[in-house]
Amino acid sequence: MSKNQHQTLSRRERQIMDIIYRLGKATATEVLNNLNDPPSYSAVRALLRVLEEKGHLQHQLDGQRYVYSPVIARENVKRSALSRVLQTFFDNSTEDVVAALLDISQERLSEDQLSRMEELIKQARKEGR
Repeated sequence: MSKNQHQTLSRRERQIMDIIYRLGKATATEVLNNLNDPPSYSAVRALLRVLEEKGHLQHQLDGQRYVYSPVIARENVKRSALSRVLQTFFDNSTEDVVAALLDISQERLSEDQLSRMEELIKQARKEGR
């Protein structure tokens, strides 16, 4: 799958991908039941087919149902998306991204979370990143 294919997902396609990543795999009915303000069943099936054609999903036959699963691990997709955000909005400055995240998360971070981030920074220093 090319980099640009992920960027061209519609809002509804992204919602469907989020559902399938969260569930691990899903049928059209399961996707439909998890969508806010869902379209028709046939529209969901069409969107799943489009996502499969774009290379985001694959399916296996389970009886008479198609069970869809992601082609690329969510972790890889997250890294790719974060990399695009870093380039597009932060001029490749990791420091600016972290500062922005801390600013918007200021009241929601626990001491444990802050300690974990400190450990990650220490580890990055050791590894020379």
